[in-house]
Amino acid sequence: MFQAATINSANKADFYKELCQQLQGLLHGESDAIANAANTSALMFEMMPDLNWAGFYFLKSDSELVLGPFQGRPACVRIAVGRGVCGTAVEKGASILVEDVHAFPGHIACDAASRSELVVPLRHDGKILGVIDLDSPTAARFDTEDQAGVEALARIFVAASY
Repeated sequence: MFQAATINSANKADFYKELCQQLQGLLHGESDAIANAANTSALMFEMMPDLNWAGFYFLKSDSELVLGPFQGRPACVRIAVGRGVCGTAVEKGASILVEDVHAFPGHIACDAASRSELVVPLRHDGKILGVIDLDSPTAARFDTEDQAGVEALARIFVAASY
């Protein structure tokens, strides 16, 4: 049985290296994308400090993301590609780091407590499958080290699930 271990590191690179190792152990031998998304979101929510939402949106058509497994308050179910931070990340095909969601044009406020957001696309065989979405109640919670770390987590999730 997998058991998450507390990561005692003030260094973000070391934190994400350990978190990636834990995710690989958690997903080892399981290929179901929904089960893996559920466990990935739970691990991120449990281990990453200062989050109020961690989860997945999956691209169900060329124009729409649909809510997947997550941890946190109830969320918006459908997001159009090009709308909000998640839809914009899919449209641009790139991760988006938002220090203040209130300053992001077209931000979709699923939880009014959220202040910053990090969205990372999930890629497989050159196609975007969806996104990992992280929200925090603290402005400027995420930085480029967080982005690189979550991009590595996304690659582990995709490799195990697709």
